[in-house]
Amino acid sequence: MSLRGRISLLGAVAIVVSACSGGGASPSPSAAATAVPSVASVAPSVASVAPSTAPSAAAASPSAAPSASPIPGGLLDKVLKAGVLTVSTDPNYAPQSVKNPDGSFSGFDIDVATEVAKRLGVKVSFVTPDWTLITAGSWSGRWDASVGSMTITADRQKVLDFSPPYYYTPAQMTASKNSGITTMDGLAGKTICAGASTTYLDWLQGKKLDFGSLSPTTTPPAGIKTVSLKTDADCPQTWAAGRNDFQGWLSSSTTVDGAIAAGMPVVKVGDPVYFEPLAIAVDKSGPVDTDFVAALKTIVDGMHADGTLTQLSMKWFKADLTQGP
Repeated sequence: MSLRGRISLLGAVAIVVSACSGGGASPSPSAAATAVPSVASVAPSVASVAPSTAPSAAAASPSAAPSASPIPGGLLDKVLKAGVLTVSTDPNYAPQSVKNPDGSFSGFDIDVATEVAKRLGVKVSFVTPDWTLITAGSWSGRWDASVGSMTITADRQKVLDFSPPYYYTPAQMTASKNSGITTMDGLAGKTICAGASTTYLDWLQGKKLDFGSLSPTTTPPAGIKTVSLKTDADCPQTWAAGRNDFQGWLSSSTTVDGAIAAGMPVVKVGDPVYFEPLAIAVDKSGPVDTDFVAALKTIVDGMHADGTLTQLSMKWFKADLTQGP
């Protein structure tokens, strides 16, 4: 393991002391559990997530962090022993994640996952299960974490644990150029596409979404119908292939901008309908993840503080989406 890997690992594993040990000045496990974000706390103030241009003093002195052993048989123990963090991702979700013709992956989420693995002191590998399987939990150990722009919702927290948000995106309504629709009212009574098992599909179908303070207060156009495809990007790609049995599409503004940049027949309609907090997810039914989730919190907080997430956001989105709206 490289010197950087060993230093990063010390910083990540050190949180185990506060998450898993009792007595003295260390917080109890129940206190540590409160550090895991709930939907009531997913929209921190700008001051709490605004990255600085230089690492914090704590980050600059990782040797001061005490070492500790992971929970035996837990998720962190598994990842460190394997030397690999296995991450689920979407192969068709540009600019967040794309599987390239040579089998490699690229995108914002790919860079985030790679950096998280580096700070754990391990390598990263990617797998591409369907989004419906990822959001349902019960992964049976097939992958360790989802770094796939997953929204923290109250329903998902029943089966998944989450890191703090690593960025936030607007949900943007669009229409096909062929439809001639340019306003939200123009979408009334039309059919709108969204990815399966997404918050976009839930919102379109009138389901109440609980993001805490970012929970949507908007409603979809009246009388709409919905159609869902495997992943969000399939909707504009279907238009490009000549299918026009739906007229609208709802997705992240980042994915919409990527589709427009790629020449897809898409036009934005109206302002964003809501904003959502996006985080790394871990399966609750898998190995004990207390120290792993605590390590993720340390890493994500550090990536906010030292500007890494801002740099990656600017690289892929040409905008800093790492601060809550």
